[in-house]
Amino acid sequence: MAKNFLELIIGSLDDKKRWRAYRARVKALPAPYRDSAEAVERYLMNSGGIPNDGARLVGMFSDLADLFEQAAADGTPVRDVVGDDPVEFVTEFVTTYSDGGWIAKEQERLKRSIDKAAGEDEPS
Repeated sequence: MAKNFLELIIGSLDDKKRWRAYRARVKALPAPYRDSAEAVERYLMNSGGIPNDGARLVGMFSDLADLFEQAAADGTPVRDVVGDDPVEFVTEFVTTYSDGGWIAKEQERLKRSIDKAAGEDEPS
C-alpha cells in the first residue's frame, strides 16, 4: 500500500531503477559512443519529442544504450550508427516509441477542421 502511494506521488520506482541502470550503461561506454549517446539523450530531452509514459521512455533509452553498446562491441563507427544527419536519426528512432503525442493530435485536428471548412467532412 505504501509503495503504491509513494509511486503515485513520485512515479514508478522500477522506472527510476531502470533509468539509473541506463545512465550507468551509457557512462561505461567508450568515449565516442558515450558522447554520442549523451548527445542524443540531451537532444531528446530538450526537443520534447519523447514519450510521456515513464516505462516507454525508459525502454527507449535502454534500447539506445543497447544500440551504442552493440556498436562499440562490433567496432562500428559512430557515424555508421547515426548517419550523416543525427537529427534525422533521432527523429526516426523516437518515432518507434511515440504514440504521436500532442503534435499528431493537433495535425489530425487541423485536417478535420480544414475538411469541415471545405465542406468535405463525412457525416457521422
